[in-house]
Amino acid sequence: MQDIVTTLVNNIWSPYLIYLCLGTGIFFSVLTRFVQIRQFGEMWRLLLSGKSSDKGISSFQALAVSLSGRVGVGNIAGVAAAIGFGGPGAVFWMWVVAFLGASTAYIESTNAQIYKEEEDGIYRGGPAYYLEKAMGQKWYAWIFAISTIVACGLLLPVVQSNGIGAALVNVFGEGGTVNTVLGDLPLTKVYAAMAIVILLGFIIFGGVKRIANFTQIVVPFMALAYVIVACTIIGLHIDLLPGIVSLIFSDAFTPMAGFGAAIGWGVKRGVYSNEAGQGTGPHAAAAAEVEHPAQQGLVQAFSVYIDTLFVCSATAFMILITQSYNVMPTGSTSFIVQNVASDVVFNGPAFTQIAVDSVFSGIGKPFIAVALFFFAFTTVLAYYFIAENNVSYLNKTIKIPALRFFLKILIMSAVFYGTVAEPSAAWGMGDVGVGIMAWLNIIGILIIFFISKPAIKALKDYERQQKEGVEKYTFDPKKLGIKNADFWEDRINQQK
Repeated sequence: MQDIVTTLVNNIWSPYLIYLCLGTGIFFSVLTRFVQIRQFGEMWRLLLSGKSSDKGISSFQALAVSLSGRVGVGNIAGVAAAIGFGGPGAVFWMWVVAFLGASTAYIESTNAQIYKEEEDGIYRGGPAYYLEKAMGQKWYAWIFAISTIVACGLLLPVVQSNGIGAALVNVFGEGGTVNTVLGDLPLTKVYAAMAIVILLGFIIFGGVKRIANFTQIVVPFMALAYVIVACTIIGLHIDLLPGIVSLIFSDAFTPMAGFGAAIGWGVKRGVYSNEAGQGTGPHAAAAAEVEHPAQQGLVQAFSVYIDTLFVCSATAFMILITQSYNVMPTGSTSFIVQNVASDVVFNGPAFTQIAVDSVFSGIGKPFIAVALFFFAFTTVLAYYFIAENNVSYLNKTIKIPALRFFLKILIMSAVFYGTVAEPSAAWGMGDVGVGIMAWLNIIGILIIFFISKPAIKALKDYERQQKEGVEKYTFDPKKLGIKNADFWEDRINQQK
């Protein structure tokens, strides 16, 4: 099984996908005239001013839901793996893919808003919807929807829950073992798996509103607490910070682990963490109540900054400043750098736990375990939300009511397995899920651009209204030459 997963990862995450992610970010950055910089102030304004409705969640709630998908194990264990396998220079490439990816996030999230639909009294949308309506290829939309259900319902939750299990074992030990059909499992992981599954079931059976309400409280609080701890550690070693920044930049272009390893692991873990171009963020974007589609696109672009430039950077600086890491390129059998014990697992939260514990002795490991639990658990909730959106999309045609119930059972089973699984297997499954979605979504939004440029037209329309100083923004897709935006056409007709 591990050999099959490794083969899939090597083929899906070939250099072609690395260059596709970076190239798409550059392409849309230029076309939007670097909207991620020009509209930074507007992003803040929109983030704080949005309101929810009976049918849609607020911009802030949508941001929280999408951040709950972005801020997860990738921010703690993923950064550690990038450094461990790619060296400190991998952090630079994570920054690059985040900066460029913010424009990609704007495009995909604005597309999701333009082509969203109202179903059962709530807003739904995402890549499957805009691939069908804007690209005009229902078969391609179906492939994406099915792939996303498999990725978000089965493959990606495994990584998140695995991080929780690993962090708890680092704190409490294995607590003995129990023999199961999966082999001898640590009791700590088994108890954790049972608790997570019960809590997950309670929330996902409560619907999208319960997910939004839970994440809008938990995600900002834990992200802020995490960044505060990181800033404290950095502040206590502020004299070392210039040297660490210099190390990151110098190692980015003359990497100790090899250029391919630095850029490969930086981009792979960057995309895994911030999800720009992957196609997950647009699902939450479509659920938001906004006056104009471009507004939620800007908010979602900002979420990429929060994820990578704030949270991932906090992790990287803690690990590098405290020298709580080893470096060994994939396939090698010897360490390039060894600062901690040789048996510390790269694909896990151990580097980060060691870093915090080196400053706050006895507190670091449990704090990271708690932070990781909330980050990972809310990410699993976001995955369910995304998978359910795609189930709803398929149900428009096939009408299988039990499909949604089956999804709940699937994701709960995946979470249980992930908690007790080995890290290498879990991360391999996650990389397969991320890679498949990224290939399908990025190719889709590029084709849509060349067909009709809906997100670019929306941005120009929004900036025109900005200059005019309108009190309330409006969006008329027909006037802009955008077809099949049925929701917005109906809204315009109701306002006339």
